[in-house]
Amino acid sequence: MPQRTFSIVKPDAVRKGYTGAILAEIDKAGFRIVAVRKQSISKPQAEGFYYVHKERPFFNDLCTFMSSGPLVLLVLEKDNAIADLRGLMGATNPANAEEGTIRKKFAGSIQENAIHGSDGEDTAAFEIGYWFAGYELL
Repeated sequence: MPQRTFSIVKPDAVRKGYTGAILAEIDKAGFRIVAVRKQSISKPQAEGFYYVHKERPFFNDLCTFMSSGPLVLLVLEKDNAIADLRGLMGATNPANAEEGTIRKKFAGSIQENAIHGSDGEDTAAFEIGYWFAGYELL
């Protein structure tokens, strides 16, 4: 049975014009795009989304960065979607990412690392619900 996951093409990748290439990588890997929306988000929206990291030293910088320009919100579906997207994205630090991964190809730093993907089923459910209403996912 197909599984759903959530992803964001981050502001750095959108700014650099990588959105189409990243979406092509996702498509080539067999994901079905269930929902997609390009938008800018406010810092409070970013803070709500990343609330699990609120005690971490990088929280403020992360929220400032994520609200710094347009991003692309995605709901993706395929068998084993969460693990497969994590593999396709590559390591958080692009310097450690495997060749051929999205972050190796398109990311500039640990923070400006081009793409976000849910790390588990509970996270995916929260993240999808945070950005998309149920009727948008039919």
